[in-house]
Amino acid sequence: MCNTNAKRYYSPQFSEMASVAMRRIAWALDTSMVQAINELVSYLPQLVVSSKVCLACQDNTKCNSCIFNGSGVPKSALSELVN
Repeated sequence: MCNTNAKRYYSPQFSEMASVAMRRIAWALDTSMVQAINELVSYLPQLVVSSKVCLACQDNTKCNSCIFNGSGVPKSALSELVN
């Protein structure tokens, strides 16, 4: 029986370049590709101007759980790989 209330997330297809890069980042972090992607997303507020992301946002229902809302940047293991 299918649970129609189950939350579904969008899963884009990766290009070969993105897939190869993520695999190598996962190896460097000694983790799975899924966790490496989560780490990369956690690091994004250090790479982009959060206020610009917020201005362009088209869904204000998730601000409390958004990493760009200014409530603090989660610690990312990826910071160990960045110069």
